[in-house]
Amino acid sequence: MWKTILRRLLIMIPQLFLVSVLVFVLAKMMPGDPFSGKIGPNTDPHQLAALRKAAGLDDPWTTQYVRWIGNALHGDFGNSFQLKEPVARVIGDRLGNTVWLSLLALVLTYVVAIGMALVAARRENSKTDRFLVAYNSLIYSLPAYLFYLFAIFVFGYILGWFPTSGTVSPEASGAVGVFFSRLYHMILPAGVVALISTTGTFTYLRSGILDEAKQEYVKLARAKGVPEKTIFSKHILRNAFLPIASTMGYAITGIFGGMIIAETIFSFPGVGSLFIQSVLQRDYPIVTTLVLFNGILAVVGGLLSDIIMSIVDPRIRIS
Repeated sequence: MWKTILRRLLIMIPQLFLVSVLVFVLAKMMPGDPFSGKIGPNTDPHQLAALRKAAGLDDPWTTQYVRWIGNALHGDFGNSFQLKEPVARVIGDRLGNTVWLSLLALVLTYVVAIGMALVAARRENSKTDRFLVAYNSLIYSLPAYLFYLFAIFVFGYILGWFPTSGTVSPEASGAVGVFFSRLYHMILPAGVVALISTTGTFTYLRSGILDEAKQEYVKLARAKGVPEKTIFSKHILRNAFLPIASTMGYAITGIFGGMIIAETIFSFPGVGSLFIQSVLQRDYPIVTTLVLFNGILAVVGGLLSDIIMSIVDPRIRIS
């Protein structure tokens, strides 16, 4: 177990280095710079050139990368060109919102997906099964923003059940009031994200249950008179969960990075909406930091998946 974790951590070092180089180079390849938006009829080009030079944008990209990664290793990701604040502070102010929204969406996703898969697999070829399969095929084929806009229009404007922006109501007071206000603001975006993120888990689990139910060891257990509930819970379901466990680490980190569109459409002040704003404003320090953060999450997701699989299935552990 510990050898598996140690080996994965050692493999992560060159991976993170390549991710940091790729992120920095791609950010530099973006057209324009933070000062392009200041160009006007009366703009002094010499002043803009001085600003670019003072920001270090005229240095070779290798010099800029070494300076950037050296500061990043000490927790200094630079200052935002637009907000004039340290990048770590800007991201930190919004990180908590995204973390809690992602966790709620992840929990709801697994609850809904696993529940649908169990119902569909136990009622194979029934109307319920066909409906759930069709539903997951539909949400997989349509873009997510259509569901976000539909939810805002119906549940936010027509029915007025949920707020459509922000994280806390102005009238909320006290720790308890603020907590429930935050939860209330997260229900709609997290619920919609969960309802349209069930396809992978639903498909893997449903197929796994149906496949495992046809295995010889299940037939042998039935022949021995083992109760059907015991066969399903201790044999079929446990083995059917292995594909879900193998991707759980990626799901935990992936849903965090996938909040960009949801936060933007729902006007939720998290790091996802901050990323979109920073890209539009060419705020390179924030863009590179957020992309690097998501790259690190992807690598960590692989590590988490290996650890989860080592716990669930000891056969894959590295000796």
